[in-house]
Amino acid sequence: MFVNLKLTSRYRSAISGAMIVVALSLIACAEKKEPPKTRPPAPVTVGTVIQADVPVKLTAVGNVESVNSVAIKAQINGTVSQVHFREGQDVVKGQLLFTIDPRPYQAALKQAEAALARDLAQAKNADEQARRYEGLIKDGIVTKEQYDALRTTADAFASSVAADRAAVENAKVQLSYCSIRSPIAGRTGNLAATIGNMIKANDTPSMVTINQMAPIYVTFSVPEKELITIKREMAGGKLRVAAIIPHDPRGPVYGELTFVDNTVDMTTGSIKLKGTFANADGRLWPGQFVTTSLDLSTIRNAVVAPAPSIQSGQQGQYVYVIKQDGTAELRPVKAGISSEGKTVVETGLKPGETVVTDGHMRVMPGGKVEVKKPGDGKGQAAGTGTPPAPAPADSSAPDQAKKP
Repeated sequence: MFVNLKLTSRYRSAISGAMIVVALSLIACAEKKEPPKTRPPAPVTVGTVIQADVPVKLTAVGNVESVNSVAIKAQINGTVSQVHFREGQDVVKGQLLFTIDPRPYQAALKQAEAALARDLAQAKNADEQARRYEGLIKDGIVTKEQYDALRTTADAFASSVAADRAAVENAKVQLSYCSIRSPIAGRTGNLAATIGNMIKANDTPSMVTINQMAPIYVTFSVPEKELITIKREMAGGKLRVAAIIPHDPRGPVYGELTFVDNTVDMTTGSIKLKGTFANADGRLWPGQFVTTSLDLSTIRNAVVAPAPSIQSGQQGQYVYVIKQDGTAELRPVKAGISSEGKTVVETGLKPGETVVTDGHMRVMPGGKVEVKKPGDGKGQAAGTGTPPAPAPADSSAPDQAKKP
């Protein structure tokens, strides 16, 4: 029993010594401080603040409309005997489109002409008899009653002749309706009446619809609050309208504002406008949706930054400006209008400064940034090289834009 107690005491002493060694090791490790980790530069793309003239524009979604659109319908009943055009063909004013079988109407005209000839002969004879009796009544050979009867007969035949002449004219008009001509110059649509079809007067659907293609309208709506500005600018001259066709690499089509509606739409709080476009090349198509841009005026020598550089936070709008040492400075700004990917900055920036346009989420105020090189997806530390060349000044400002 004594031996067991001695061994136990030795065992406890060994354990206590090991624990002391471990504790000392932990203290030594705790005293060694790890070096702080440095945050890698944030990869960003940048742009340059410039000074340029910026057009003031109103942008809206517009719809292309024909100035004239005519649904061709027959004015008489009959059978289509000829079609003189192809679907989708351009036609000119007065061009023959359809021929309706004219034989029934030719027969009606001949019948009316025959009735006119008969009544003319009878009217001539009655008039001559009345004139003869007029001379005899003076000599007392015939009574006045006999003369009045002949005069009445002659007048009745004259009235019949007048009615016959009207019937002949009506028959000619009906016959002319057998040849259907285009009332405008334009482009034909779907053909609904082909050779052999029986046509009724003013029937639905129409035989074909013709849309005028040049000139053409683009209709769009803007908020009613812009009406005062539009009226003021229109008083100084014509306003240019640009129509941007989706997926058309040739750029916008230009026209001029020609119509402002006389009523504000109370349901939407907007007012309808129309621009007229020459459309000589046929790029605008009736029913097509386009993006319209109405040029109002121009802000001269404005401080302009790339639109993606403007960010919004809890304290308002801000940008990240890259300083000479390659760090990012968060700077509050007051942004104005935007046009063609650029935003007017009213306060907070100066021309020539470099701002972050992409990669804001990884940028920290005062932190280093790395400017991406175009095309390779890599970057170079800001402040160690030449930043990308500044974007050229906006040369797309309309030549005809008016001074504010």
